[in-house]
Amino acid sequence: MSSVKHDGHLGAVYEAKAPDEVAAIYDAWAETYDDEMARAGYRHPAVGVALLASHAPARAGPVLDAGCGTGIVGDLISVMGYRPVHGLDLSEGMIAIARRRGCYDELHRLGLGGPLPFADGHFAAVVCIGVFTTGHVGAEALPELLRVLRPGGALVLTVKTTLWDGEVGAAIAGEPKIEIAETTEPYVSMPGQAGTIPSVAMAAVKRGS
Repeated sequence: MSSVKHDGHLGAVYEAKAPDEVAAIYDAWAETYDDEMARAGYRHPAVGVALLASHAPARAGPVLDAGCGTGIVGDLISVMGYRPVHGLDLSEGMIAIARRRGCYDELHRLGLGGPLPFADGHFAAVVCIGVFTTGHVGAEALPELLRVLRPGGALVLTVKTTLWDGEVGAAIAGEPKIEIAETTEPYVSMPGQAGTIPSVAMAAVKRGS
């Protein structure tokens, strides 16, 4: 693991200790987030949407963008023709930016790790991009994401290698409800940020009940 610490908003969210603290930092960051991440060469959205296109039928829906942030992923999903698209995020400031994009049919302010307000098997696909990372979400979020995914549906995650080699990878490997379809090689999600810990991206299919 790199010992390099990130500065600014990124460093602050990685070091946050509670969901309310994370939300407040993202609220303050929302207006400049897209520009800053573009300068960092942010790769997760492109990798995640490529996996979705490979493992979910064209124009399938509805799709859940869990941890949607400012809507970078949702925008790409909608361009690919997936509809309807639902987004959820912990930060009201990030949701406000996502709403401006006009690519979401519904947006919800809530975090992952607790109950989700959707019926069992509601979604044809669930994507969770840039969320399984330092200071954010761990394996506790997986049961609800799987509950709301329909049998045969695609689950697409990006996961920091520190979590992939730990609790999240172990939880996925031991989960009988899914079959891993594809896992990328480790890659650096933000080449413009020195010391970024690599991640992997994964697509899995939910087994029939």
